[in-house]
Amino acid sequence: MDYKTILEDVYASVKPLSNVGRVADYIPELAKVNPDKFGICLNTIGNDVYSVGDAYERFSIQSISKVFALAMALSVKGESLWKRVGKEPSGTAFNSLVQLEVEHGIPRNPFINAGAMVVADILLTSFENPAEKYLEFVRTLCGSNDVDYNDQVARSERETAYLNAAIANLLKYHKNIECDVEEVLRLYFLTCSVELNCHELAKAFLAFANHAEPFSHAGIELTRSQIKRMNAIMQTCGFYDEAGEFSYLVGLPGKSGVGGGIAAICPMRYSVAVWSPRLNSKGNSVMGMKALEELTTVTNESIF
Repeated sequence: MDYKTILEDVYASVKPLSNVGRVADYIPELAKVNPDKFGICLNTIGNDVYSVGDAYERFSIQSISKVFALAMALSVKGESLWKRVGKEPSGTAFNSLVQLEVEHGIPRNPFINAGAMVVADILLTSFENPAEKYLEFVRTLCGSNDVDYNDQVARSERETAYLNAAIANLLKYHKNIECDVEEVLRLYFLTCSVELNCHELAKAFLAFANHAEPFSHAGIELTRSQIKRMNAIMQTCGFYDEAGEFSYLVGLPGKSGVGGGIAAICPMRYSVAVWSPRLNSKGNSVMGMKALEELTTVTNESIF
């Protein structure tokens, strides 16, 4: 498969959408990002790498970080994790407070904000220094030792986090958070602030695509079965209330972030990361979604 030419063609086909959507300006630091950036990188199981555009410029991965946090939590809690967070698509916005109240403090899945906060709470109670361990894990996955948090982004999110703070407090009220609310919010925003480029993000997600190899990275170990189940959750819950649309159009397990990034995998074939900061009304990258739709259409490679 000539992935290099395919990615170039994909880039050309999505360029007409370059002015559609808007950056996540409700987070002050993200509002400063150049909205016209676009990068894509595909990493095969054989470790061949193909990229186009701004694939080596780092950006805030935001909710894509929840995949790494889930892997850590699952490695220490196993099946008992699902007593505190569900595995079902939300069907509502990623920051819905109403759904959490109706369901008595049990988040619908680990990729909505409420679910990710419960996961952050689990990391706080499971690791001596969860922020350092998380960073070590991500650095090992992507093979870059200088990957780091962006404290300015994390602080910017906390300063405007009225709804997220309400979610955390509601979780605390329902006794689904053990630690101090501020500790949970701090770790949650810190993990979301991690900056990777498309090349690093595709490399990091390759571990979730290669089901033939045991998952053991920086002391985080998962079985093949657990990795496949994580893929299932990405497939059904990775794009909030647009997960069905992504499955229909793209057909790959993946995860989006309001920084404009999307990471996805074609099991036993490749991982792919795309970045374009302009978002649609659901909080997903406009050009990123279209680029991945074009990729799977042209290659005829999806899980279906």
